[in-house]
Amino acid sequence: QVQLVESGGGLVQPGGSLRLSCAASGSIFSINAMGWYRQAPGKQRELVAVITSSGSTNYADSVKGRFTISRDNAKNTVILQMNSLKPEDTAVYYCNAHITTGQTIQFSRDYWGQGTQVTVSS
Repeated sequence: QVQLVESGGGLVQPGGSLRLSCAASGSIFSINAMGWYRQAPGKQRELVAVITSSGSTNYADSVKGRFTISRDNAKNTVILQMNSLKPEDTAVYYCNAHITTGQTIQFSRDYWGQGTQVTVSS
C-alpha cells in the first residue's frame, strides 16, 4: 500500500508565496518521476512541474521562473516552492509519483495525492 500525503496549500494574496510538500510512504521499492499537477474549476488537470530521480526538471511555461520543484530522495518527498503567485494559479494541486513496489515481483504505476487547494486572491 502506497500513500502520497500533501500539505501546504491555502489562501495567499497575489505576489505571495506558498510551499507545497508531498511525502510518499508505504511498500516502496523505488520512485522515478515525481511531480505536481493542478486542476482549476471547469478545466482539465495540467502538469505544473516534474522532477526525475536524478534531478532533471520540467515546468509548464506558465510557471517558469516563478515555481521551483525539488525532492529529497531519502525522505521520498517532493516540494513545490511557488513564488509571485497570480490569481490564475488558483487550483487544486495534486502530487503525482511513478512508484515501483515489491521485491521479487515488482509493479510500477502512478500514484496520486488527495489534492490541496491553492487560492490566490486579494
